[in-house]
Amino acid sequence: MKLFSRRPSANPAAISLDIGTEFVKALIFEVEGGRGRVLGVGRARQRLSDMQGGGVTDISGVIRTASLALEEAFQEAGRAASKVIVGIAGELVKGSSHSTTITRKHPSELITAEELQQMIGGAQAQTLEKSRRDLAMETGYSEIDVQLINSAVVDVKIDGYRVTNPLGFTGRSVEISIYTSYAPSVHHGALQTIVDGLNLDLISIATEPYAVARCFGDDDSGDISSIFIDVGGGTTDIAVVRSGGLDGTKMFALGGRIFTKRIAACLKIPFADAETIKLAYSEGRLEAKDMTRVEKFIANDVAVWTSGIELALEEFANSDRFTDNQLLPSRIYLCGGGSLLPDLYRSLESGTWASSLPFAKVPEVQYIKPINIRQISDATGKLDSTQDVTPMALANIGLELVGYDSVTTDTLHSLLRNLRS
Repeated sequence: MKLFSRRPSANPAAISLDIGTEFVKALIFEVEGGRGRVLGVGRARQRLSDMQGGGVTDISGVIRTASLALEEAFQEAGRAASKVIVGIAGELVKGSSHSTTITRKHPSELITAEELQQMIGGAQAQTLEKSRRDLAMETGYSEIDVQLINSAVVDVKIDGYRVTNPLGFTGRSVEISIYTSYAPSVHHGALQTIVDGLNLDLISIATEPYAVARCFGDDDSGDISSIFIDVGGGTTDIAVVRSGGLDGTKMFALGGRIFTKRIAACLKIPFADAETIKLAYSEGRLEAKDMTRVEKFIANDVAVWTSGIELALEEFANSDRFTDNQLLPSRIYLCGGGSLLPDLYRSLESGTWASSLPFAKVPEVQYIKPINIRQISDATGKLDSTQDVTPMALANIGLELVGYDSVTTDTLHSLLRNLRS
């Protein structure tokens, strides 16, 4: 891969790398005044054997594809970058929020950064053990090694009073809610190996639904309550945000590729040809009779996908974070290349699937567009589709990290910034 820099700039730059099941998407963005500007965009299609269900199955193949996407982005940007933030997805990636109440021995003393870090560490340890148990139950393995991916403070109360930054306060009882996400170490290690193979400097690995939920907001009060659904090629990722706090993330291994496979099987044609037909169907470019045929082909798979959404949200509603009088948010935001299949939107919009869930009203469904990501602008003019939201969301996460030397630098600052945003 050719690395170069034709256009000097005083602003630091970094790479957002979305390693999807169907495409690798790479953005080069520079940071100025806390905001990001995309300078270059690169896309390269994955081979069918390189990714399955959001997980890497051929590391060398993904490295080759990612190199192509990066080269295209570098060429357009006229400069290179070495720091990278990478997204992770897959049904074994787990994320949840956990609340811990700490009774301080010396309530009249100010809360220090060291004390707060100890509180956060304790909450992380509890969530880590729960994640191990959950993954062991799902995979059938009694022991499974997991790796911390994201950690973000989502709520802090001191003696019942909510604060945005607990440092410097006094008080006896501190209730801290922290979102943490974990993935099997083998998945995490594969991404690290890919980054090393690309000769890049990893500044963070971010859970993709977490990144999408963090980047989007139309409520200046920070009190947004919404469900975010990111449909990729191999997985569907869900994040639930209530009153500005992230309750958790869930993923299941159904994405756009399953519909392409169904069309290929029904028409007895190669996968690539079926993908072309699926895209034409999504854009309404087929003849009427062919539109009807494709709709019938994929109807059962759409129903299964919708059931997956229902089951995931049922798990949220039954979690410890919910009480009997709490409701799921009635706004649903869709993004990802797979979400462009109109049948998915129509199925969610119908509301029939939601009748057994604790919604106050039939959920309202709309797409997220890149323009909704306020902290990132696009100088290329190429990022105009809902499928571009995820790499832009990863860039948004990277804004606060670009100026640091490593992924472990100033962890507490990053956690508190998440709380304040």
